[in-house]
Amino acid sequence: MNYIDNIAFVILLTIGVGFFVKNITKLIRNIKLGKEVDRSDNSNARWKNMAMIALGQSKMVKRPIAGILHIIVYLGFIIINIEVIEIIIDGIFGTHRVLSFLGGFYSFLIASFEILAVLVLVSVTVFWIRRMILKIPRFWNKEMKGFPKNDALYILYFEMVLMSLFLIMNAADNHFQELNVGNPISQYIAPLFHNLSFTAVTAIERTAWWLHIAGILVFLNYLYYSKHLHILLAFPNTYYANLNPKGQFTNLESVTSEVKMMMDPTIDPFAAVPEGAGATVPEKFGASDVTDLNWVQLMNAYTCTECGRCTSSCPANITGKELSPRAIMMKTRDRLEEVGENINKNGKFIEDGKQLLSDYITPEEIWACTSCNACVEECPVNIDPLSIIMDLRRYLVMEQSAAPQELNSMMTNIENNGAPWQYNQMDRLNWKNE
Repeated sequence: MNYIDNIAFVILLTIGVGFFVKNITKLIRNIKLGKEVDRSDNSNARWKNMAMIALGQSKMVKRPIAGILHIIVYLGFIIINIEVIEIIIDGIFGTHRVLSFLGGFYSFLIASFEILAVLVLVSVTVFWIRRMILKIPRFWNKEMKGFPKNDALYILYFEMVLMSLFLIMNAADNHFQELNVGNPISQYIAPLFHNLSFTAVTAIERTAWWLHIAGILVFLNYLYYSKHLHILLAFPNTYYANLNPKGQFTNLESVTSEVKMMMDPTIDPFAAVPEGAGATVPEKFGASDVTDLNWVQLMNAYTCTECGRCTSSCPANITGKELSPRAIMMKTRDRLEEVGENINKNGKFIEDGKQLLSDYITPEEIWACTSCNACVEECPVNIDPLSIIMDLRRYLVMEQSAAPQELNSMMTNIENNGAPWQYNQMDRLNWKNE
């Protein structure tokens, strides 16, 4: 018995899955470079978020056309790839449509897959038209040049090819077509092969079969380099998203403790701090590089879909400012990848003279932010660009005293006068006499 095909399939499957596992290991390692943050609270709300937003796509449909088309592609991709189970079994053991013993249920499944495949083809075609012919502005921002622009197109082409191969594979399967069940779409493609010999049609079916599974494995490994990593990360990203009310910022424990001590009249400000008392002073206030961010923020960067909903809703960007929340996430991911490659090359991170702030994200960008949370509200997978912006701002203010002049003046007035205005503290209540 000839086992060459089976051996070749096992080798292909092993290589494909092996590279995927290797990439996922690097991904987890890179995310863990971030600071620790506790997101284990309120598990019920977190599971609900994941079910509604990641699985249920509830935020996608706020823009109905794109949302519904995305749901079709999402469901089609997930459901149709159930057939990969059958392909893997057939490839390893040399069987053919091994799950066909399910009878009517199998026919229903394959029929559903074929209908979904057509819907996916229509949807990705509409996506291509929206991106390349209608040229919706959010797809053509300045950060969407080169690979970021082409990446979206590559995925659309991947989907078109994979769905087409699936239908051709079914149409060229003579035994499957003779049963005339489960083939509502492929039965109309099958006549294209009627004038070919049985050997030629079998060769077409086998070629489509091999290309289909090879394409899926290539796509699986391409995810790591693509914005479509959100297919995997949307679930943990929505689960670990910040549940605090929007606009509630984090406070540094060391600063909070210092302020409480200053406001406590029972504490002697000149007394020595008892050994072991008080919060540990952090090594850095705010963030200047990706390793200063927490691991959820780094996961946000990898999860970003680059859809541009955040940027199209950003009031700073709309009015022509330099800020683009999407670019913030893309630049964070680029820097994180650079740090990861540094570790891969040297075994540990060797200082490279670069950092996220200034080399990737400019102060002009982060000071343009109004902290309105529009980007956070719009993101379909609960990414929080504002938290990164605020940590970068915190570093500029607390480590470098590099806030804009207007802000520095306000903070000086608060420190000296107890108010944002340049009035003597004794005159603060004069307004009541007007």
